[in-house]
Amino acid sequence: MFLWGTATASYQIEGAAHEDGKGPSIWDAFSHEPGRIRDGHTGDVACDHYHRWPEDVALMAEAGLNAYRFSISWPRVQPSGRGAVNAAGLDFYDRLVDALCEKGIAPTPTLFHWDLPQALEDEGGWLNRDVSAYFADYAAVVADRLSDRVTTWITLNEPFIHMVFGYGLGIHAPGKALFLDALPAAHHQLLAHGLAVQALRGVGAERVLITNNCTPVWPASDSTEDLAAAEAYDTLHNRLFNDPLLLSAYPDFSAYGMAELDFVRTGDLEIIAQPLDGLGINYYNPTRIAGPGSDSLPFTDAGVTGYPTTAFGWPVVPDGLCELLVSLKTRYGTALPPVYITENGCSYEGVDDRARIEYLDGHIAAMRRAQAEGVDVRGYFVWSLLDNFEWAEGYHQRFGLVHVDFDTQERTPKASYHWLREFLAKQG
Repeated sequence: MFLWGTATASYQIEGAAHEDGKGPSIWDAFSHEPGRIRDGHTGDVACDHYHRWPEDVALMAEAGLNAYRFSISWPRVQPSGRGAVNAAGLDFYDRLVDALCEKGIAPTPTLFHWDLPQALEDEGGWLNRDVSAYFADYAAVVADRLSDRVTTWITLNEPFIHMVFGYGLGIHAPGKALFLDALPAAHHQLLAHGLAVQALRGVGAERVLITNNCTPVWPASDSTEDLAAAEAYDTLHNRLFNDPLLLSAYPDFSAYGMAELDFVRTGDLEIIAQPLDGLGINYYNPTRIAGPGSDSLPFTDAGVTGYPTTAFGWPVVPDGLCELLVSLKTRYGTALPPVYITENGCSYEGVDDRARIEYLDGHIAAMRRAQAEGVDVRGYFVWSLLDNFEWAEGYHQRFGLVHVDFDTQERTPKASYHWLREFLAKQG
């Protein structure tokens, strides 16, 4: 069965930041630091999904979706990140999963979508290797409760974005600006994934995936400098998080002045490269790269021009999705597992969002072209069900199929929601 779904993340929609025994996450702390989030917004209430989830499940059912990718809040389940389990937190996800199953919607949980327990960040966060083992323990706790009804699990969401924005540039929680010294956070997330796969298999998980944010990398010109820069960027954004999973090896980091990655220990790559049942791919746009600029990185983001843009200023390039999927098949061959598009979407204002309809229609067509070229794609999840807390942008970017009035929490399906419902009704 092809999965047609929508996707959300716990901190972006749940609210109830301090209810029913939930512990603080790094986003709870970060969003309350002055100047971190646009206009001082926080996810304290967000879409109030913690209380309004029955309405949201009903919206998914009415749209005809057969899958829902949501994330589980680690500090809601384990307030300190390890040890004692918060029964009320697990009960919330238990009720949600039951409701989804009753509506014929496959629950597809992601175990980590950036809201690390603050207690673990106080011990170094993803720079601390021990957190990888704590994550595996948490995965086992959740799967032990839900795996009788959940058949598809996703370990991590976009470890590249979390490493770069959270630990490299300080734009996201936990707000560290370590540049290349953030690389251990990449390895420890991947190690956490591998250990979690083992833990999930141990409690009978049927299918296990990881979700990576990937981008086609376009050199700004055919010059030797720009071509080398594009290769260096591809290594950082795409290969750093796919090669260890699929090839059990890290790519060459000599462009960054690193002959070897000294935080990798013997046996780590074998753990990371656990067999996968699928690879989640989040696609938004290509990246155009030129030679080095004034900083220490071996590339410069030259910007993609000549295409329409979303309200976020992101270029709209549906063909980039086909290009990306075909390039993954070319690069990894038989090592590439089935692919699921676990996020694809856009920010536009208004309820009559015709631009979003064109965006989704174009990207679904691009996905089908990739399938025709032999890429085994088995699912497509729209980002997102609801307008929500868009990280550093607060409530200023609206990605939802459903409009949310953040003052009243009223939900209003947009034109794109109705278009998707009609589209899915024709799929049979």
